[in-house]
Amino acid sequence: MKKIKKNSAKKKPLVKKKVKKITNKNHKKDLKVKKNIYKKKKISKNIKTNKKKQKVNTRKKVTLISRVVTLQNSLKPEFNFKINFNLEKYIQAFFDSIAKRISEYKTLKAEEKRRRQLEEIEKKEKEKLQIQKQKVKEEEEQTKLKEKALKEEIKLEKERARDIKLFLRKEQALLRIEHAERQKQFLKQLQLEKQIEKFRIREIKELEKLEKISLKEKRDDYAGLQARIEKLKDKYRIIRDQKIRERVEALGVKIQGDEDRDTLLQKEKDYKVARQKIELSLESFYRSASSLVFQLNKRHITRHMSIFRCIDQRFETGEIFIKWDEAPDEEWLLLIYIKNNSPDEGIVIEDKSDPEKNLSHEFKSNEIFKASDLMVDSLTQLISRKRAKKD
Repeated sequence: MKKIKKNSAKKKPLVKKKVKKITNKNHKKDLKVKKNIYKKKKISKNIKTNKKKQKVNTRKKVTLISRVVTLQNSLKPEFNFKINFNLEKYIQAFFDSIAKRISEYKTLKAEEKRRRQLEEIEKKEKEKLQIQKQKVKEEEEQTKLKEKALKEEIKLEKERARDIKLFLRKEQALLRIEHAERQKQFLKQLQLEKQIEKFRIREIKELEKLEKISLKEKRDDYAGLQARIEKLKDKYRIIRDQKIRERVEALGVKIQGDEDRDTLLQKEKDYKVARQKIELSLESFYRSASSLVFQLNKRHITRHMSIFRCIDQRFETGEIFIKWDEAPDEEWLLLIYIKNNSPDEGIVIEDKSDPEKNLSHEFKSNEIFKASDLMVDSLTQLISRKRAKKD
């Protein structure tokens, strides 16, 4: 028993010494750690404010680790307790979190860059679409302007054609009026010719009377009386030739001035033959127009409507026209005449049955059926419009 006590008494102070040494070592370590912390604090004062904010977390973590280490060293000999603290894992986790944040930042930056690129691409696409729309709009406007110009050109062309037709119609009307005036002069000349014929008969009677007187009286100066008779004959012959010349000139036939009586009569005869040719070329058209007017008046004209009239002026003016009965000759509905007074150039039918449309149609001399259909259509449509207005 005593030996055991001695051994126990001897062992105790050894344990105490070891503890003191360990505590001294730990104290030195604490001093070193404190010095390091103090140095770090001095160094951190000289660093800029931006770097302080970035290293505050790391410094706190280092001090925390050092305190944990000192606590572990101080408690280890007294309690004989081991703390399995894995510093590497903690540091690894710390840097992993930093790396994770960096990777998140990189991913966010990449996504932001990609978003900006997509926005730029969308912006460019929108600009392209806007430019294309603008181009399409400009092209449409140009096409509309061209179409408008084309329509105006077509309208001007129609107006020009209508003006030309009106001008030609006026020219034709003037020619017909001039021809009618010549025809009137010709008729007057015919009347004068009848008067001349009366003068001729009177001359013959006077000559016979003079001859009878000369024979009865048996004058010696019969030769002088015969001279008077010849002079009187020449006077009446000159008057007849002058009247024939005036009549032929009134017809529009060119005269040089030195033609004799036979030449003038031949020219007058040729003119009459030409007029007869014009009348014959319009004969079929006159018959068709006259028959049409008769049928319409008989079957289609009502009691409250005026009848149609077909006026034949082929010999006077070379015209045939259809009009209402009470209307003057100038307000005709259909006018038929020979173009340029030449049967070879064709027949012209002017249609004013529709007030909104004044039409002009040309036919050959043998196209009587086609012309008849045109006249039938125009007048039947006119009657239909009259009936519709009354209803």
